[in-house]
Amino acid sequence: MEITNVTEYEAIAKQKLPKMVFDYYASGAEDQWTLEENRNAFSRILFRPRILIDVSKIDLSTTVLGFKISMPIMIAPTAMQKMAHPEGEYATARAASAAGTIMTLSSWATSSVEEVASTGPGIRFFQLYVYKDRNVVAQLVRRAEKAGFKAIALTVDTPRLGRREADIKNRFTLPPFLALKNFEGLDLGKMDEASDSGLASYVAGQIDRTLSWKDVQWLQTITKLPILVKGVLTAEDARLSVQAGAAGIIVSNHGARQLDYVPATISALEEVVKAAQGRVPVFLDGGVRRGTDVFKALALGASGIFIGRPVVFSLAAEGEVGVRKVLQMLREEFELTMALSGCRSLKEITRDHIVTDWDIPRTQPRISPRL
Repeated sequence: MEITNVTEYEAIAKQKLPKMVFDYYASGAEDQWTLEENRNAFSRILFRPRILIDVSKIDLSTTVLGFKISMPIMIAPTAMQKMAHPEGEYATARAASAAGTIMTLSSWATSSVEEVASTGPGIRFFQLYVYKDRNVVAQLVRRAEKAGFKAIALTVDTPRLGRREADIKNRFTLPPFLALKNFEGLDLGKMDEASDSGLASYVAGQIDRTLSWKDVQWLQTITKLPILVKGVLTAEDARLSVQAGAAGIIVSNHGARQLDYVPATISALEEVVKAAQGRVPVFLDGGVRRGTDVFKALALGASGIFIGRPVVFSLAAEGEVGVRKVLQMLREEFELTMALSGCRSLKEITRDHIVTDWDIPRTQPRISPRL
């Protein structure tokens, strides 16, 4: 069966992967309301396309933190990709590079920063979890910098791991033949079996719950790399991110895997963009499955989007080829959406190209008062 859209990879991944692995990738926190809402919220945003515009030439390229990329579609950090496919993060890195876009490597990758760098040229960001032992953090940041990574995406929504009930039921743990490669030499590369989720126990033991804004500033003292604050959902935290010296903000609810009943990222995006006041770029991850979703995010002020689950599902289905296809399909859909909306470049995508359910109706019915 020919795959014609990104979503179709999920069913193939479900067939191919062990239940514990598929559930780990696919599930969200608790009732999974936000997991569904991340998708549903996109479907409530409608287009206001402009017609009779010459769209024979369309430019999708953009710059992110000064790096030129082919399109505003990038790869989000997803952990333990070798559970999906033997080539794991290597395949993802090659696919991103071939598409001319950015890959973000997870702290909890099953390939190290050095191994991913060895796949060849490419613009790569490193997602960072802050461990209780700050020497571990400093060492990891230095290694990422040395391996040519261009930015740090600091995850700020995980002082504790969200309650992911599938992982509890499955007693999720990293398969014994794999390791969290970035931590292997530090005796932090393995996950113990636990009476609930092995990952939840690992986080409880290793990740620093005291993480605060002063640590965002501390991070800037140990690295010259720009820092993206990943996990912002409110105007208040957007303003604090800018004040703390962040180079950018990623509006993220961690793929709906942390606090359930937070809004969809596409619903929180505009509030964050307005609060950032153009001082730093704002990006989005969570729920992007179509080129139309990319357009909607940009119309609401995002500078680009990141995809997570589509990468691991396509990786499970077809390895590097699958990830390449996902990036290509999203690119083609996004380009078509631009053409049909009358936009020839990213700067032509405006707020007027969409209507949301929180917009004030554009035409107020004129009811003459009866005396």
